[in-house]
Amino acid sequence: MRVLIDIGHPAHVHYFKYFIKIMTEKGHECLIVARNRGIVFELIKKFQLPFVSRGTGSKKMIGKMFYLLKADLKMIKIAKKFKPDIFLGFGSMYAAQAAWFLRKPSIIFNDTENAKLGQMLYKPFTKTICTPSCFSEDLGKKQINFNGFIELSYLHPNYFKPDESVLDLLKVKPGEKYVIIRFISFNAFHDLTLKGFSLEEKKKLVHTLSKIVKVFISSEGEIDDELKEFELDIPPDRLHDALAFSCLHIGEGVTTTSECAMMGTPNILVNSYKSGICDELKQRGLLFQILNGDEVIEKALEIIKSDNFRTEFMKRTAQLIEEKIDPTKFFVWLVENYPKSVKILKSQEQKT
Repeated sequence: MRVLIDIGHPAHVHYFKYFIKIMTEKGHECLIVARNRGIVFELIKKFQLPFVSRGTGSKKMIGKMFYLLKADLKMIKIAKKFKPDIFLGFGSMYAAQAAWFLRKPSIIFNDTENAKLGQMLYKPFTKTICTPSCFSEDLGKKQINFNGFIELSYLHPNYFKPDESVLDLLKVKPGEKYVIIRFISFNAFHDLTLKGFSLEEKKKLVHTLSKIVKVFISSEGEIDDELKEFELDIPPDRLHDALAFSCLHIGEGVTTTSECAMMGTPNILVNSYKSGICDELKQRGLLFQILNGDEVIEKALEIIKSDNFRTEFMKRTAQLIEEKIDPTKFFVWLVENYPKSVKILKSQEQKT
């Protein structure tokens, strides 16, 4: 079986890396078509995954629309040469549209309810949309669900074992508390109406916390000169190790906060985003979503000064993992047995 996978965000590399590994070991051939965005290429090369570039996108809306046509044509050209049996992508209109044009099946994964424009651009062109069971929207007869979180496709204990050597890179002693703060660019289609930190709130947060604990900043965009000294300087593939040993993560990005929940790391989401994922994690006590800057600081200080928060989070995470499936194993089964696998899932849904 030949599988073409579209990747447009660094997180997507993690979503599919173990899927590709398992599929390759089983004799299938996978090829990534990737957008040159942020650290996407760096991660792909680090994990030694086969890929072809589909170029760099645009930050402006009109540029995004022109890039859609350009990327579609690029993907169609690549696919004609690779001859895939199926296309995969996470919220990918490019994979769905190219597959439709070439009369090939596609499976589009999605856990982002507010990506309305993306849904409009891929939903008409694919027959299968795969979402976590906590996804709060009904996407119709094309939708299938799995009992898990996409982040468990690489952070499930079957795959992820935190490497304590990251503490040497951070120059942190074992047992020493530190906080990682993550800022995002809000340039994605689904981020354009969302709200995070103001610059002044960022400065106040960092300077307040740095008085009592080590603070590291990870950012999609440029870090203000006043905060440069706090920049996290480790290889991108070690970020999850760093998050796993931190006493707290504060971030504007839903992906990284969800990742922390899967690792038992206390975390605060500073973003107006609403989703089924956030709702379930908040209900489980694995996520605090706060928009007011002063309230973020208040909650952060409470967590940092506590010796019990991390232990309690670890217990809640263990319970979550016990109740959820390994998504990667599910994805392998879904693709290998497609389209029969979808019929099986649909029949199971009708029985419940």
